[in-house]
Amino acid sequence: MHPNDSHKRDFSANARLPGISVLAAVIGALATLAAFVLLSLIHWFTNLFFFGQFSFADRSPALNTLGPWVIVVPVIGGLIVGMMARFGSEKIRGHGIPEAIEAILFGKSKMSPKVAVLKPLSSGIVIGSGGPFGAEGPIIMTGGALGSLLAQCVRVTSAERKTLLVAGAAAGMTAVFGTPVAAVLLAVELLLFEWRPRSFLPVALACAVAGFARSVFFGTAPLFPMQTLPPHAVALFSCIIAGLLAGALASGLSAALYKVEDLFGHLPLHWSWWPAIGGLAVGIGGFIEPRALGVGYDVIGDLLHQHIVLQVAIAILVVKAVIWVVALGSGTSGGVLAPLLMLGAGLGSVLSYVFSRVLPGSDPALWPLVCMAATLGATLGTPLTAIVFAFGLTHDTNALLPLLTATLVAHGFATVVMKRSIMTEKIARRGYHIYREYGVDPLERHYVDEVMTRNVDTIDANVSVREALDRYFGSTQQHRAFPVLRDGAVLGVVDRAMLDAVRAATEALDTPLGSLLAQRSPDMALPAETCRQIATRLAIHGLERLPVVADRESRRLVGIVSRSDLVKLSLSHFEEEHKKERFRRFPMGNGKRRFPPVRKAG
Repeated sequence: MHPNDSHKRDFSANARLPGISVLAAVIGALATLAAFVLLSLIHWFTNLFFFGQFSFADRSPALNTLGPWVIVVPVIGGLIVGMMARFGSEKIRGHGIPEAIEAILFGKSKMSPKVAVLKPLSSGIVIGSGGPFGAEGPIIMTGGALGSLLAQCVRVTSAERKTLLVAGAAAGMTAVFGTPVAAVLLAVELLLFEWRPRSFLPVALACAVAGFARSVFFGTAPLFPMQTLPPHAVALFSCIIAGLLAGALASGLSAALYKVEDLFGHLPLHWSWWPAIGGLAVGIGGFIEPRALGVGYDVIGDLLHQHIVLQVAIAILVVKAVIWVVALGSGTSGGVLAPLLMLGAGLGSVLSYVFSRVLPGSDPALWPLVCMAATLGATLGTPLTAIVFAFGLTHDTNALLPLLTATLVAHGFATVVMKRSIMTEKIARRGYHIYREYGVDPLERHYVDEVMTRNVDTIDANVSVREALDRYFGSTQQHRAFPVLRDGAVLGVVDRAMLDAVRAATEALDTPLGSLLAQRSPDMALPAETCRQIATRLAIHGLERLPVVADRESRRLVGIVSRSDLVKLSLSHFEEEHKKERFRRFPMGNGKRRFPPVRKAG
């Protein structure tokens, strides 16, 4: 390595990383406890609403014996939550993840204590009264609120507070599903909006802590253990078809959700009454197909293991899709991951019936799992999360290749068809646009010593204002500004505007430049700083250029960097992205024409 390159690193140094990581580990443990509380609330309210018992036993609402009275139960839950949102906090409405994203990008990652308390309580009531939602969205919001609240109690930057918020959100997801790697990927693909050790490592540590702590409350077994047969080559075509259909399902669900939300917005009622109306649709759907009510982990397991016949799978798919879209569009509280898992598994169950007859070489149990992941990845716009998530839920190694193929096809389909995902559309409707693609900023990966001008014309500090105007800013002016030096040390930078202002204000044309700059604190750049740091400094101080010094003590001039130097990097990046080039031509045959040219008649 060249001795002058000792400051260059693969990743930026961060001395605060250990302290932030310790806080993230604490948040991971707290989020696991919050997940246990949330699931306990769901169980308790389920027993209360559907069985009239005070119990924390895990019972499915599909086992109720209420008959037609089951229609009323979700309406009651919707009324309660609507009032909680109206008089408590409106932030508890929705499925949690868009609200977390909005807090991260536009709220400096600040969340209120009300959200940490009311979100799990409202979600427990909604899901416990039959709402067709999962616990993951609420726990992501709750865990994020815990991380944000802890960060607000210590002295951290907004970027560090974002890291701790996301650490709590990802740890909460880990605690519910037991999928720490998928939770880390969800943070990277959806929440962090960057790929840096300063944020990735604390979030990953929080998920690791939550993964170990989860065993105390929920055990260590995967949620839906299964093992399919190794796929044959012919299964590739089935994966493509499954991916396209899952992408279509994801796009249709997203479009339908926001169409329903628009319809609710036109109702002549306050929004606090909408969850009750959504609850009515849930109740009717639950009366038609009881297994569509609640979280439905048991139903997802039955779909994955082919324990549900085709007709029932179709009924679950249709009813679950309708009541989920209506209920979520009404603005109630609940998550989207578990419903998407059920809907994708339902689609896969239907396809397995077809593929087992058309392509008998593939395992029928593979397709509910594949479509489950593909639907999730296409809907959220998180394909890697969906692939690893499906593996974490089942530990099925044989399904990894089909999961990869179908999920990427579904994600590609949804990316072409939809402008935004189900996560970002809600935020866009509030006036905030989110651009989810991100790469390495060219200003981040280049340093000052790579772009600066090394041969710099300077002015001695003893030169007067009059002489500087005549010699350096007259008709033969070569540069817009010049560094001023005294014994090789930089005192500052002068330009025509500064000297003209001095002449107009004081007429002190015989004042030495050194005396003029003595009362000023010069802005400088260091060779080891990134171009992004310099661009920010220029913007903050409204400058055009900065002198580059060897160090801040000696102030020995080594160069000068200007805005135009930074713009060149963006131009180079633009050419890489848009300029099409060909460097080689491959000859066809012997290089001679195979056919004679066609002659025009006449």
